[in-house]
Amino acid sequence: MKPRIALIAHDKKKDDMITLAAEYMDFLRGCHLTATGTTGGRLSNELGLTIERKHSGPFGGDLQIGAMLVEGQIDAVIFLRDPMTPQPHEPDINALVRACDVHNVACATNVSTAHLVLCQLKLAARKDK
Repeated sequence: MKPRIALIAHDKKKDDMITLAAEYMDFLRGCHLTATGTTGGRLSNELGLTIERKHSGPFGGDLQIGAMLVEGQIDAVIFLRDPMTPQPHEPDINALVRACDVHNVACATNVSTAHLVLCQLKLAARKDK
């Protein structure tokens, strides 16, 4: 089964997400990708990735991804957060991260942990072939 990965990035982290996704492009092309609105748009437009786009985070996108996660439709979350900028939808962000904890879904919140999660998923996908 294709890994199902959610990709989310705050505004100041979107460039980091593009760089990260470009580095794992070959692997990500074989995954089912879901992203919040603007992040998904950039990943699709700039890298040509096929993305299931949800609403932007402040308009409920984080909650939509959280609902998918609870239903078992997400295997990992890459959420590049900006810890220095207050977010108007902070409760939604906290709910998503909490859902990852409750349902034991890997959640990378910075580039270093994103590399770890993506490397592990890539390794697991190779073993499944």
